[in-house]
Amino acid sequence: MTDLVLRHDLDGAATLMLNRPDKLNALNVELFTALEAEVTRLEQQTETVGLVILRGAGRCFSAGHDLADISTGERLPAPHFQSKIIERIANLPQPVITAVHGHCYTGALELALSGDIIVAAESARFADTHAKWALTPVWGMSQRMPRRVGTYKAREMMFTCRTYSGREAAEIGLANICVPDAEFDARIAALAEQILANSWFSHRANKRLLRDTDGLPLEAGLSHEVYYGEGRGPDMHERIAGFSSKRVKQD
Repeated sequence: MTDLVLRHDLDGAATLMLNRPDKLNALNVELFTALEAEVTRLEQQTETVGLVILRGAGRCFSAGHDLADISTGERLPAPHFQSKIIERIANLPQPVITAVHGHCYTGALELALSGDIIVAAESARFADTHAKWALTPVWGMSQRMPRRVGTYKAREMMFTCRTYSGREAAEIGLANICVPDAEFDARIAALAEQILANSWFSHRANKRLLRDTDGLPLEAGLSHEVYYGEGRGPDMHERIAGFSSKRVKQD
């Protein structure tokens, strides 16, 4: 059987490719099982992987939760299986970029929202269609989407089930940036290079700070930063020395 998630590592970035292109990368239990295996590896690879990129093969990121699975009744290996995998992706130590082109509907949007940064191609189409099928979210939509776009825009998206373009997604803050399809791969590569050039220690520590203080009152968040921040990384002196050396050469 074709691997349902393909992994490619390059210069510290691990790309996970959803690989059911004939089914528009519809999300079924088997695909989530393959994702789980890769997430388990990535959680232990902080010294060799500094960034994770999640994207889809073929025409789109993903058309969403496989409706055939829903209608026939899924057999899950554990309760709340998919939502737990999405949560683990969101909580990976490394920054996560979700690269979205083409369809990104409902369950696929919940998966995309696990990323720290969402890059949308102009061809991207985002929608929450739970209400179209008389469903309610269980993979994080009601919590992660309002934190990106605000509660009232999230209500609009959930109540209307309408589709938003890549440009619209960037305008409302659902996506961080939107780029022409012809530039999609190059912009993702450039963004990855920019992130990877900075301290992986800082990325992991900053991500933990942001996660652990989300929703806290300002004073509590400030206290957490002071008392639970991880301070200086092991590469600090090397980085400062390298910067100082460059300045001396320029002068």
